[in-house]
Amino acid sequence: MLDLDMSPYAAFVWPAWGISVIVLTAVVARAVTASRKWKAELKKLEGDQP
Repeated sequence: MLDLDMSPYAAFVWPAWGISVIVLTAVVARAVTASRKWKAELKKLEGDQP
């Protein structure tokens, strides 16, 4: 069974987990956005060639 009770450490651990989730989500979102931008630019550049 999962024991999520961290007693005196909960005030430090749960916010750390929350911040980690937020940061990792932002990193993934930025990577996906950049990938879409690069793919669009590559498609545009490949279309310019004869």
